[in-house]
Amino acid sequence: MSDKLEPPKRSYRNEAPEAKPKGESKIIKKNRAFSFNKSDIFTLGGMDIPFFALTIALLTIGLVMLFSASYPYALQHKSDSYYFFNRQLLFAVAGVVVMLVVSKLNYKLLKLILNPLFVVTILLLIVVLFYHTNNGDFKRWIPIGPITLQPSDIAKFTLILAMSYYCAKNYKKMKNFIDGIVYPLIMIAAFCGLIFLEHHLSCTILVFCIGATIMFCAGSDMRLYIVGLGIIVAVILVVIFYPQVLMDYAGNRVEAWLNKDFSPQDMRWQTNNSLYAIGSGGLFGVGLGNSKQKFLYVSEPQNDFIFSIVCEELGFIGAAVIILLFALLFIRGIQIAIKCKDRFASFIVIGIVSQVAVQTILNIMVVTDTIPNTGIALPFFSYGGTAILMLLFEMGVVLSISRKSNQKKV
Repeated sequence: MSDKLEPPKRSYRNEAPEAKPKGESKIIKKNRAFSFNKSDIFTLGGMDIPFFALTIALLTIGLVMLFSASYPYALQHKSDSYYFFNRQLLFAVAGVVVMLVVSKLNYKLLKLILNPLFVVTILLLIVVLFYHTNNGDFKRWIPIGPITLQPSDIAKFTLILAMSYYCAKNYKKMKNFIDGIVYPLIMIAAFCGLIFLEHHLSCTILVFCIGATIMFCAGSDMRLYIVGLGIIVAVILVVIFYPQVLMDYAGNRVEAWLNKDFSPQDMRWQTNNSLYAIGSGGLFGVGLGNSKQKFLYVSEPQNDFIFSIVCEELGFIGAAVIILLFALLFIRGIQIAIKCKDRFASFIVIGIVSQVAVQTILNIMVVTDTIPNTGIALPFFSYGGTAILMLLFEMGVVLSISRKSNQKKV
């Protein structure tokens, strides 16, 4: 037997726990409340290169075509052939910077600005009804020094953000009549109503389509869309046979669309010259810069009817390539939305790419006289500072969401 003594075993049964410094837990909690991860503000993954490349390609082609289409009108009315191009280039460069910065930020920060952005947008839509530029019956632009602000461009993104947040938060209730139909339609109707009062019918239609698309993707009752389609068909038939039910500016455009007679004094002047431009382009076009219809035949060719100049100078092949780029941008956006696991983010991407797609389709339909002239711009191509800045901001949001989807978990 060994005589070696073993140390007595210590009992912890009735021993009080070691006392912590007084106030330590409160300090830790306080520090945790004010601490944040880098990922809370910045998105660390790689951006979607195909989507970025398509955006830059459309923007570059758009700037080239804007200069080609606008310089005769700019020289005639502004005494500077570079007037529209220089201003658009300035906003485009600023927009690219904004796009790159936004693409690095965490898209979830948008939730923090949603409420103030919603209020500001509604106020701007009201202000423009009383304080606007003198441009006939239209009340679309707020003059701010040397530039103008178009609230409807901001309203499109605000609605996308608001609808995406609502539908993601109430995703399981979207089959209900009240939560899935009534409440979203009230939100859409508020925006559409204010924009319609600006005498901006095309944007009203666009905003409605954006909201309806997000509702559809969120799982709203399909019966709503069947009924809605029937109502839309009925409204179209009424407008075609009784255009006088619309406001004067809209009714006159419908009548001009129905009456194909040509007269320099009527509202068919721009549309008919647009068709002449498209027909003159043929298969391969007359060559970049060689359009004849842009010499004051197509009035303000840098705006809504710029696609007709594209067709004349680049021909059917060139126009088809541009349409293909828009289609690829839409498809790539949908792929990003599907890949994203956050419904809020997915709905935002769907709303943004749907806006670009619907706006492009409506513009081309107007230029080709498929539908009445609604006064809708072609994304990336038509002149407009607020429009190009907001569009590139939205592209940055999509790229931010694509970064989050590509971010690897450590």
